[in-house]
Amino acid sequence: MTSWEAPLEFEDFVRARHVALLRFGHVLSGDRHAAEDLVQDALVRAGTSWRRIRKHDDPEGYVRRIIVNCHLNGLRRGKRERLVSEPPDRPAPAADERHDTLWELLATLPRQQRATLVLRYYADMSEAETADVLGCAVGTVKSNAARALAKLRGALTPANRA
Repeated sequence: MTSWEAPLEFEDFVRARHVALLRFGHVLSGDRHAAEDLVQDALVRAGTSWRRIRKHDDPEGYVRRIIVNCHLNGLRRGKRERLVSEPPDRPAPAADERHDTLWELLATLPRQQRATLVLRYYADMSEAETADVLGCAVGTVKSNAARALAKLRGALTPANRA
């Protein structure tokens, strides 16, 4: 395997946006480790094509699209899973109950609906931008968002809404 030298611009981009991309991947996938894999895959793909990508107006948007596509296609599922006798790390400290409930509810959504909510409300994209990233019509974005929000609202009980 040959070594690849990243252009300085790409290294600067990764340093500046890596944490934000990880947060985006985490919200999208609901799992920190899956987010790390998604972002790593996206950065590898973007890095090898950086000279072409940097010519676009929004290289971060391009990388986010790669992350969304990888998530929707499930490319990473099970590829690196290894069984070990002891877990290599400790679990993260428990979050508050409402946070856990929200994560559990988001995990019940279909991938397309979850991706729609993440792009619309976490990444703060317009319906047109979300449709462009997902490669669908604006009407599909609207219906996916409406269905997802209705499902989340229906699943919330008065006790966990507070």
